Amino acid sequence: MSEDSNPLYQKRIQIYPRSVKGRFRNLKTGLLALAYAVYFLLPWLRWERPNAPDQAVLYDLPGRHFYIFNLTIQVQDLFWLAGMLMIAAILLFFVTGLAGRVWCGYFCFQTLWTDLYMMIEHWVQGERPARMRLDKAPWNREKLIKKGMTYGLWLLAAFWTGLSFTLYWADAPTLVVDMLLGRAPHAAYFTTLFLTATTFVMAGLAREQVCTYMCPYARFQSAMFDHDTLIISYDERRGEGTQSRTKLGKGLKTRDERQTQGVGDCIDCGYCVQVCPVGIDIRNGLQYQCISCALCIDACDTIMDNLQWPRGLIRYTSEKALNGKKTQLLKPKTIGYGVILTAATAALIWSVVTRAPYNGTVEQIRQPLYTQLSDGGIRNSYEIKLNNKLTAPMTVGIRIEDLPGATLDMDGMERVVLEPQERLKLLARVQIPPVDAKDPESSGEHEKDEKDRNRRRTVTFIIEALEGITAKPIRQEVPFYVPDSD
Repeated sequence: MSEDSNPLYQKRIQIYPRSVKGRFRNLKTGLLALAYAVYFLLPWLRWERPNAPDQAVLYDLPGRHFYIFNLTIQVQDLFWLAGMLMIAAILLFFVTGLAGRVWCGYFCFQTLWTDLYMMIEHWVQGERPARMRLDKAPWNREKLIKKGMTYGLWLLAAFWTGLSFTLYWADAPTLVVDMLLGRAPHAAYFTTLFLTATTFVMAGLAREQVCTYMCPYARFQSAMFDHDTLIISYDERRGEGTQSRTKLGKGLKTRDERQTQGVGDCIDCGYCVQVCPVGIDIRNGLQYQCISCALCIDACDTIMDNLQWPRGLIRYTSEKALNGKKTQLLKPKTIGYGVILTAATAALIWSVVTRAPYNGTVEQIRQPLYTQLSDGGIRNSYEIKLNNKLTAPMTVGIRIEDLPGATLDMDGMERVVLEPQERLKLLARVQIPPVDAKDPESSGEHEKDEKDRNRRRTVTFIIEALEGITAKPIRQEVPFYVPDSD
C-alpha cells in the first residue's frame, strides 16, 4: 500500500472527556446510581421460600426454575421471555422514533460502565488537562502510582461486575463462601473471570470504539429517524450567523455586538467537544457515533449562562423545528408502535397474572391399546403428569366422567399431595364391565372398513385442586378403546 492511499483502519485517537455539570449530567448520574443499586444489590436481597434459596431473584438452572420475587417461572413458561424480547424491540423502535438514541446515552450497559470507569479515572488522575499531561509525561513514580491505582480500581469494578452476575445463578452468600474456599463449580469461576476481562477491556480500554465499530445499532439507527425525531442538534443559524462563529474578542464580547457584525452566538470554546465521550463535534451535524448523552447541551448551556445569553444553542430538537416548521410527534408510525407496544405488554401481563398454579396432562399408554380381562371387562391404562408451579404444597384430586359404568383405579392415588414445585407421574387404569364392553352401535355394521375394528370411545379426566389453592379444574378428554364386536 502506498503512503498516499487511505488506510482501512484509523488509528485510535485518545479521548479525554471533560467533566460537566447540568440537568442531563444529573439525570445520567441518577440513572447510573439506580442501575448499579439494582444490579449489585439485588442478588443479596432476601426473599423467603420454603423449597429454594431465600434469594429475591434467582435463576436456578439445575432445578429449571427462575425465581423473581413471588413469581416462579418454569421451563414451559419461557415463552414469556420471547414476549419480553418482543416488547423490548418495539419499545426501542418507539423511543428511537421519538427521541433518537436515548437508550445508548442513558441505559446501555456499555455507557453505564464506561461512565463509571471515567469517573474513577477522573477521581484518580484529575481533570482533562491533568490526564493529558500525565499521559505525555515519562514514566515516573507519580505516573506509576496513578496509572496503577486507576487500573486496580478498574479491575476491582470489573471483578465485582462479573461476580455479581454469577450470583444471580446461585444463592449469593453460599456461592461467595464456596468460591473463597475453592469448592464452587468451575462454571462460576469461568463466568466471573470472563466478565471481569470483558468489562475491563470494553469499559476501560475500548470505550467509544465499542459504540463506533462494534455496536450495530449505530449503523441502522437512521432507518428509525425521520424529520420529526428529537435529536441533539446545533442551531447553525444562531451559532454561525452570516460570518461564522468567532471567539470572544474586542468588539465581539456582547451579543448585540456580534449580531451587528453578523457573527453567531457560538464563541468556539470547544467545551461541547471536550465533554463528548465519543469525541465528536456536534456542530458538524448529526453523526452516527453520537450516543445522545446530551452532555454537550449541558456544556453549551453552562457557557450561555456565564455569558447571560439564552440557552438552546445546542438542544434536543427536530430537523423540522430547526427549519422553522412544527414538529409532529404523533404520527401514524408512532401511534402504530404505541398500539402494538401496549397490546403486547397487556398480553404479557395478562398471561402472567392468569397463569395456572398447576398443570396436569393425561396420555394413554398405547402398548397395548386395551386389555381384555378374564371376566370380559375392558381396561385402558393412562399416564398422568402433575406439576405444582407454586412454592407451597397443594392437594389434588383425580376423577373421571363421561364414560358410563367406568371405574378409576390409581392404587389409592386418586387424592395426592404435591409438594412445592413437585413434578409427579401417576399410573391410572380405567375399566368398564363386560356388559358395557360391547359396542351398542356395532350390530349390523360389520361392513365398515377394517380400520374401525378397534372402537374408540372417550373418557374425561378431571384434575382439581382440593386444598392449598383455589383454581379452575383441568378437564382432559382422552380416548378409551374397546374391541370391535363380532
